[in-house]
Amino acid sequence: MIEVKDLTFSYGKDKEALHGLSFTVADGEIFGFLGPNGSGKSTTQKILTGILKRYGGSVTLFGKDLKNAHTQEFFRNIGVLFEFPYLYANLSALDNLRYFASFYPKEQLRDPEELLDELEFKRDFLRKPVSSYSKGMRQRVSMARALISNPRLLFLDEPTSGMDPTGAVLFRSIIEKERQKGTTIFITTHNMFDADLLCDRVALLSNGNIAALDTPRNLKEQNSSRSIAVSYLHQGRRREATITAPELKNGFPFAYDEIVSIHSQEPTLEDIFIQYTGRRLS
Repeated sequence: MIEVKDLTFSYGKDKEALHGLSFTVADGEIFGFLGPNGSGKSTTQKILTGILKRYGGSVTLFGKDLKNAHTQEFFRNIGVLFEFPYLYANLSALDNLRYFASFYPKEQLRDPEELLDELEFKRDFLRKPVSSYSKGMRQRVSMARALISNPRLLFLDEPTSGMDPTGAVLFRSIIEKERQKGTTIFITTHNMFDADLLCDRVALLSNGNIAALDTPRNLKEQNSSRSIAVSYLHQGRRREATITAPELKNGFPFAYDEIVSIHSQEPTLEDIFIQYTGRRLS
């Protein structure tokens, strides 16, 4: 679906944002592009969606060179959720969606009201202007805008930004439903929790370079100390011990009356990111 080779981009002299990125995204894959603000995530997405031009290297989408693919057919096959909602503030949610839907063939479209219902948008705000919406409500309308045309390729920039925990769970569920339909999804985010739950593979980006690229599971396993934290009771006192996984073959190497809890201490994706790049995400 996406093939990128030696991608470079500069905003001016001595302001190179991307330093030769290479990666592929398979059909139906959820691919995470992860890194802190300023790492090159949004720049890459803007190139892939045709917003930024004059890049170096090659980019192929739908089997076609992106430089020759800026046609109506190309744009009808992609949906984009920007980090900051791009909506007409004086129009309602429904009017916004009907306007953006007018750029697509009718047979390709989803019903705006049904889509907003799926996104649990408050029905009493359907016809009120966007200017009266909270950030989370605007994010729901923006997601509906990205999905209205049933895109084959979906770009999501910080999809759960501004969402409360319930909204974030809903968005992750909707993203998973899109994958089950066969939609290819490219997520740019610094939210490692979302990436760990959703993504088939992730690229860790730092200062315009890919520091690592693999499945979240492989990255964590390859960098795990394989240690296990055990909480237990012995002689009326609660105690803690840390052991390695191989030690469990012969049972617990300590006396105990009751095991309270056992937790693996594998690193989080954020731990992995810091390990590879030396940078925190915030």
